[in-house]
Amino acid sequence: MSDEHKPKGPASYFPSIEKTYGQPIAHWQAIVRSAVPAKHRELVAVLKQHGLGHGHANAIVAHTLAEDAKD
Repeated sequence: MSDEHKPKGPASYFPSIEKTYGQPIAHWQAIVRSAVPAKHRELVAVLKQHGLGHGHANAIVAHTLAEDAKD
């Protein structure tokens, strides 16, 4: 994959997250969205309760909130 097609920012973690936890990113985003409104750190804690590591949870929350802010 060329550098111009590689995901950047939080999305760069998504292949590893899907491989490690066996669920698509949409699954984790649905969990985040079901807990909104909540603060970023609270949303990270929700994902950590589902077994995600802090960094992976933080990446999903950051990406999901940024994506939803565009709408």
